[in-house]
Amino acid sequence: MAAPAWADNVETALMPGQVIESHAKWEEDCTKCHKRFDKAAQDTLCQDCHKDIRKDVEQKQGSHGRFKEQRACKECHTDHKGRTEKIAPITEQTFDHQRTDFPLTGAHSNAMKVECKACHKPKIKYRDAPSDCYSCHKKDDKHKGKVGSACADCHTDRNWMEIRFDHDKTRYKLRNKHVEVPCKDCHANDRYKETPMDCYSCHKKVDKHKGQEGTKCEECHDDRSWKTSPFDHNKSRFPLMGKHAKVDCKKCHLTPAFKDAPMACYSCHKKDDKHKGTYGEKCETCHAESDWKTVTFDHDLHSKYQLRGRHITTKCESCHKGHLYKEKTPVDCHACHKKDDKHKGQFTEKCETCHTERNWKVLLFEHDHDTTYPLRGKHRTTTCESCHTGRLYQDKTPTACYACHKKDDVHRLRLGTECQDCHSIRDWKIWDFDHDTRTRFKLDGGHKGLDCYACHTERMDKKVKSSSSCVSCHKKDDKHDGSFGPQCERCHETTLWKTIKPGTSIFRGR
Repeated sequence: MAAPAWADNVETALMPGQVIESHAKWEEDCTKCHKRFDKAAQDTLCQDCHKDIRKDVEQKQGSHGRFKEQRACKECHTDHKGRTEKIAPITEQTFDHQRTDFPLTGAHSNAMKVECKACHKPKIKYRDAPSDCYSCHKKDDKHKGKVGSACADCHTDRNWMEIRFDHDKTRYKLRNKHVEVPCKDCHANDRYKETPMDCYSCHKKVDKHKGQEGTKCEECHDDRSWKTSPFDHNKSRFPLMGKHAKVDCKKCHLTPAFKDAPMACYSCHKKDDKHKGTYGEKCETCHAESDWKTVTFDHDLHSKYQLRGRHITTKCESCHKGHLYKEKTPVDCHACHKKDDKHKGQFTEKCETCHTERNWKVLLFEHDHDTTYPLRGKHRTTTCESCHTGRLYQDKTPTACYACHKKDDVHRLRLGTECQDCHSIRDWKIWDFDHDTRTRFKLDGGHKGLDCYACHTERMDKKVKSSSSCVSCHKKDDKHDGSFGPQCERCHETTLWKTIKPGTSIFRGR
């Protein structure tokens, strides 16, 4: 044990001088700082005690870790110069703060003449001085700690009042009018983390709808202008078409509750209803949004009654006099034209049988085609009432001449009722009967020019067959008193009664 002790004494005797006060306790143990015959190991021994320096060097942080080339400790910190020697010859003027973990910038820079003691407090190592803003500026915190201690998130080191906070990196990006709003308007009482992001929380006080439209302001408003609404009505259940596109919102939305606005035309246009409700409340059936006066209803497509002729220009109310949907509108002509019926119902209510919609006076009925009685001669110019004296469909109209011309029968039925046998339909006075061809009794001689009644003494309507024997007419003229028989034609001629046929013997044929 004597040898090591001797060696220690020798080393102590060879020391260049006393160590500094903080190393004095190790002054007798040189191995604490030196390794015999290995100068390079000295730095390791230094860092065994100065562990914080070792950490800086290893992590290349702090003042010691930021040297471009790593130096030996003794190059800056030379010991054995006495107890009071300062082996860290660095002053406030020579220390390069930029090689620390807290470079001095902005208001902290030397140019601003910030004293070291403002940040480095007594009895606290310089390296232990806090590098966060809040540690030094807590007293300046107007937020009273409500927004945390990360001052650098919002403030810069150039000027405490200068804000560098990027709101767009938060969950609520500032757009348009919100960019101009002072922070305190949304963050009242330094409330930041619990600041609501919905519109209604801030704009409730200016809600003219009084909450009746709910709290989703963004459905109708945007952040460009509160008064200008980007609401697209065409994406709603009621797209704005025609005149509706230019109507002021308040015209339809009478209350602050927009959702309560009715969508039925009649709700808004009841006062404009000239029909007084008789056509129902479905205005859109006939009218369009482009123009109230323009009627879009197509009678031909939307009803079972197609409009033709004069009906196209007829006013709706001329036919639709009652309630359009409650009362069934009749489709028969007589229902509307009863007052125009000059026949007084005599020809029934089927006006369309004879008349057309183009013109009431134009007759559509074709007697020759539509009946079994074609009209010929004077019948074509005869008025309907002349023949149809009763009700057209209830009373059967006779087709016999005598049924209509009985009053014109000057023969008093003596020539029967078959007027057409002698008369023509072209003219009543035209004699059309040919006795020679249409009977078995040819009129010749004295018979020619005789009045019909000379032979036809009995009424023919009794179906009495006229005799063709001479004696039936000339019995009173028979001077023979029937002694020569009834066959007068054996001796007499029709040209002259007194003339006897040549070669006639009164005894011939007896």
